Formats: sequence, C-alpha cells, structure tokens
Amino acid sequence: MTVVVAIDSFKGSIAAADAARALADGWLDIRADALVLLRPMADGGEGTLDAFAAAVAGAERMPVRVTGPDGATVDASWLLLPPTPDAPTGTGVVELASTSGIELLGDRRLPWDADTTGFGQAIAAALDHGVSRLVLGIGSSASTDGGVGMLRALGARFTDATDVDVAPGVRGLEALDRVDLSALRPLPPAGAVVLTDVTNPLLGATGAAAVFGPQKGVDAAGVARADAALARLAALIGADPQEPGTGAAGGTGFALLAWGAALVPGAPEVADLIGLREAVASASVVVTGEGAYDGQSAAGKVPSFVARLAADAGVPVALVAGRIAADADTAAFVASVSLTDLAGSPAASLAEPARWLRAAGAALAARA
Repeated sequence: MTVVVAIDSFKGSIAAADAARALADGWLDIRADALVLLRPMADGGEGTLDAFAAAVAGAERMPVRVTGPDGATVDASWLLLPPTPDAPTGTGVVELASTSGIELLGDRRLPWDADTTGFGQAIAAALDHGVSRLVLGIGSSASTDGGVGMLRALGARFTDATDVDVAPGVRGLEALDRVDLSALRPLPPAGAVVLTDVTNPLLGATGAAAVFGPQKGVDAAGVARADAALARLAALIGADPQEPGTGAAGGTGFALLAWGAALVPGAPEVADLIGLREAVASASVVVTGEGAYDGQSAAGKVPSFVARLAADAGVPVALVAGRIAADADTAAFVASVSLTDLAGSPAASLAEPARWLRAAGAALAARA
C-alpha cells in the first residue's frame, strides 16, 4: 500500500511538514508495511516558504528584519531559489504570513491599524538582492489595508487632501485623497507570480471586508465602513477590483495586480513544484487536511485541490482536520477525521496537535 500525505499546516498549531510526519507515524503504527510518501502542501498562506524550502534543492533562507502588522520589529526571512534559464539570478519567494500575518499578533486583533509594511519590506529585500523573479504567497493576512503598506514599502505614496501620508491600515484609507505610484519599484525582469488561496474580489458582499474582515476583528458595523475605504482606494488605482483574487489578504491581491503581478491559485503551483501529481498517480490512498475544514475550504484551499487531483487519478482520498465545521461538504472524501473529536475538545487538540494527528493516522489506517 502506498499512502501519500499531502496536508497543509494547521494554522497556529503545527507546520505542514510536522503534521505530515505525525500522521504518517500513526499510519505506520497500524500498517508497518505501507510506503508513506510525505508531500507537505501550502496554498500561499502560512507554510508556503517551508514547502518551497523542502522541495527545491539549493534553496537558501535569507534573513530580513521587517515591521510587523502591529508596528513591532519581526525577524523573518525570504527564500532564494537557485538560478534557472528563465530566472538567471534566482527566484525570490516571499510569504506574507511570516512578515505581516495574523499569527504574529497572537490573540490580539488590530482591525483598523494592522498593515502590510513588513511584506513589502521583504519584497524590497529580494529586489535589492537582484532576483529575476518573485513568487509571493499572500494568505494569513492580519490586515485589511488593501496592500497599501506593501506598496509604500516599495516606493508608492498615499496621502490625504493636505498631502500628508495617511495612517497605516484601513483606517488611513478613509482619509485617502491621492495615490502616487511614480516612485514605485518595477517588477523584476521575469515578473511576479502571486499565490492565493481565495478567488474573492476586493469589494462587495464577497469582498475582502465582508468575508475576511470579521476574522481580523472587524465588527458588523465596521464591514461597510472598511468596504467603503477599500472602494476609495480602488477608485484611485488603475486595477479591476472585481478580478478574482483581488480580495485576498485584505486586498493585497488588488495591490499586487496594480503593481503588475499575476494572481494564480496557490495550491496547484506548490503541487507542481513538489511533484504531487506524480505521487498521487502511484498512490493507493491519499490523505489531505488543514486546521479548519469549513464552507470556505472548497474555494481554493489545499484539501479541495488535493481531493480533485485524487479524483482525477481515480484514487480514494481521506480528510484530517483540526475541526470539521457543520457547513463543510465532505462528500469527496472516503473518510474524515476531526482532531477535536478525537481529543474531546478544541483546547485538547490544539495543545498536542502531533499526538492527535498520529491518532488520526492510526484511525485511518485501521479502516484501510
């Protein structure tokens, strides 16, 4: 039996590579004769840098100190991939999650003031190094600033009616009167690809403020206010706010589109890099998962992508998640396991994710 474990990180709990290893150990506890292939996944959010680092020989982590979403200093890194014919001076991989991500705030939320400055500073560091190409992962954002912090770090200006720089975060967008992109740094020679796990537009009922604002602390009354602020930004920047993915990362997708980057689904790009399709084709069963499997998981998240890949290959696929929401559609999976159910409570599963992932692997192997 060949088992492919293609699992995402469990946000704020355990990294994808560690999650995959724990699950594999549990499977082997029951079926010691199985061949288990680990293919830790990511879709642009937390863990994207680790997925590339594990998959690409010669990848080098480049330390960088940036301004986090709350204005505090963050020690992060970007990843330098070796030269290729289409990127002769290398490719820079930069992850928003580790520079401007929500996990950097701990239990706090700064719905009006968090911004993406650190992400832009890390991009600038990669450009300073002279990379030919950028790959940008933009999941797990702490802010709804429309990517303004990022663009400012790359040379743009955002000012009010008195020509004073507006405040950080979506709060500053309410006073925005003028956008000056004349000093914005150009894309690298081979361009930039943006990995995103959502297809939401910037504005409206399915936009950045309405769908993702509440996760970042925006209350019901604040959603309309934040959406109006983003609309103010959109009116001043020449990009289409209805383009799929522009609502990703609090509107950072929109800012990157305005810069000239290409927005693409993150999971397929990572899958190509790590050879997931080839591994699935030889599998007897595939196991995928993420921290929370819910109604949004079908829109570009890792489990739904892996499930489609397995279905195309005629291979059964199982799901493991920290929790499985009541609105989640699990019809694509031959089995599904919730760590919360195994552990007895969300707190217990979060306290020992590796233990319960191992238990989940054993439970699935016992059914195989």
